[in-house]
Amino acid sequence: MSITTDSAAADLSSAGEVNADIPASLFERLAGVWATLEERLDRVPILQRLAAGTVTLHDYQRLLFNLRQQVIDGSPWIARAASNFDVEHFELRSAAIRHAEEEHRDHLMLERDYVAVGGSLTELRAGRKNLGSEALSGYLFHYADRPNPAGLLGAMFIIEGLGARRAAEWAARFQEVLGLADNQVHFMIYHQEADGQHTGDMEGILTSGLIDASTADEIVRCAEVVARLYALQLEELDN
Repeated sequence: MSITTDSAAADLSSAGEVNADIPASLFERLAGVWATLEERLDRVPILQRLAAGTVTLHDYQRLLFNLRQQVIDGSPWIARAASNFDVEHFELRSAAIRHAEEEHRDHLMLERDYVAVGGSLTELRAGRKNLGSEALSGYLFHYADRPNPAGLLGAMFIIEGLGARRAAEWAARFQEVLGLADNQVHFMIYHQEADGQHTGDMEGILTSGLIDASTADEIVRCAEVVARLYALQLEELDN
């Protein structure tokens, strides 16, 4: 797995269209992964109840409780990935450092939402990951330990994509069904804008000409695994 340097990318570009089709192909493959994820999310019980309008306040509390145990790991695995990029992958290291800094307070927003809907902060902080969250966090930390773990762009595509494309939709539906105030769904509302910015930054990297065919394969495979494990944590609430 590798990412070419700026000068190498320029050499490839001047030599012909060796890399020209990689971004288009990569986005097409990632779109397929996303479509499969959407189909799986449509079968998740709590999201089915949300769509049907039968979701309860307890369901929402359970969702926040389970998400928090994985969200708190977000900044640490990104920071670990940053530490494993060498100087030849400086752009990715810098992007990961910025992203880790932006993410490291996210769990505090979620905790405030949980308390605002009647949850106990003490119980929330004493909670453990469910089966899916254990698998997801374990995979991300393991992958982040690899040298130059550029495949984690696939994880970003899924996780940030869910924030940008689905979080605000879910927040609005919870508000509609349960009559929640903005300060009770702030975590989800915030991530539509924040993750939208992150996905834009990531797309800039994916289309920069720095991604070679081998790295593209790693990105797609990582996206496939993370999509499955993210859905699993929603399927395995409280387990």
